Amino acid sequence: MTKVIINEQLNPNKALWEKGDFTQIAQTMRESGEAIAAQLGVTPGLRVLDLGCGDGTTAIPTAKLGAKVLGVDIAKNLVTAGNLRADQEKLDNISFQEGDASNLSGLTNHSFDLVVSIFGAMFAPKPMDVAKEIVRVTKPGGRIVMGNWIPGDPTLVAQILKISSSFTPPPPEGFVSPMLWGDETHVISRFENAGISRQNIYFERDSYTFHFTGSPWEFVHLFRNYYGPTMNAFAAAEANGKTAELQQQLEELFVRQNISKTATKTSIPAAFLRVTVNVPK
Repeated sequence: MTKVIINEQLNPNKALWEKGDFTQIAQTMRESGEAIAAQLGVTPGLRVLDLGCGDGTTAIPTAKLGAKVLGVDIAKNLVTAGNLRADQEKLDNISFQEGDASNLSGLTNHSFDLVVSIFGAMFAPKPMDVAKEIVRVTKPGGRIVMGNWIPGDPTLVAQILKISSSFTPPPPEGFVSPMLWGDETHVISRFENAGISRQNIYFERDSYTFHFTGSPWEFVHLFRNYYGPTMNAFAAAEANGKTAELQQQLEELFVRQNISKTATKTSIPAAFLRVTVNVPK
């Protein structure tokens, strides 16, 4: 399969997601990733593309169910980590490569039975192009499943991003918030623009739980040191003398939303919008 071509000048997200080490966060997402994979209706031999796959949180359990999986991510370090995990699991039906969700050059038309993107493609620039590319590479009669964080939602990730953005400089002109992928109206508009009719687009509010071995305060430390958007927020806060303020807001959020009854474990659910698109034959 031909590799996807990335134009780094057009996609600043590459630097963002190669910052830190997202695999540290992904460790807390494994259980929920396996649960999503189990709900995808995977059958042996199904050709699956996981777009914005990270190090394989959804892709690897999907491969374990017998699908032939290609994971594509903008971050080189996460692609390397995904291929390493696949080798360790002795899986020969999955591979990872670099790619830009808004321009999947090298992936042929109608080549996947199922395209999955769980909190991945939503962060790519040019969302209209993302929708077109996802539809283009999906076989007629195939499916698209996205998991997208919801704008303004009171649960964890939406609030982390909201708090972080309040400490960082305004985005550049023309910036489109990734959180709009969690708004049904915008999702419908994007897929209709890609040729999908409204009756083939379905929505469901779902929940994804992060499980961390440690206290909520230690979990904040993980985000501060390894999650790109939070790292950028702390860098900006430090420059403005507001580090303690940002730290306090995040700690209060994590403590408030932790549902674990064990002092050495943190479990925090986060709501997301599950989008299912049926591509007509």
